[in-house]
Amino acid sequence: MKEIRTNRGYKLSEVASALQKAIRRGDARLAGYWAIEMFESNFREYLWRRLMTISAEDCWGVITGEIEALYRSWGNINKAKKGGGRIFASKATILLCQARKCRDADHLTNLVYDPKRIDERQLMADLEEARKTPEPIPDYAFDCHTREGRSRGKTKAGFFRDEFDALNPRQPGLFDADLEAMEK
Repeated sequence: MKEIRTNRGYKLSEVASALQKAIRRGDARLAGYWAIEMFESNFREYLWRRLMTISAEDCWGVITGEIEALYRSWGNINKAKKGGGRIFASKATILLCQARKCRDADHLTNLVYDPKRIDERQLMADLEEARKTPEPIPDYAFDCHTREGRSRGKTKAGFFRDEFDALNPRQPGLFDADLEAMEK
């Protein structure tokens, strides 16, 4: 069986593997080279499928939505000019390289679910027990937006502070200083 090759003579399967490994290691220059090699070799849809898969397998957080948006943007440009929009694949590759890495989604699929690391009988027993004792509503759910919270004296000012303090992990925000000023 003949191996599919890229414009510069690389085996496509090896290019796709090198792309993913370079992204996993955060090597934007090398990952970008392989991404553009796939793009210019007219494996554009395959490149996007790989980038989407990498976003789920190797990256932490909600980066997949950003990659999907870049894919849609590429599609819009590509409709107007066939073969255009390489910049979107480049940006997606760079974002994936810079993204925090976490293999939890892949590990859940391949290390937990597939080998059935959770005993089916124990799982069914746990589900049955959970159905008997419903989870209580946590106290933090009773804030100024609920009748119960208001009856407990919860205020909007307290809501802003409590919910800000609960952010985990917290990304510094544009209006953090306004919250601090509100408390003074």
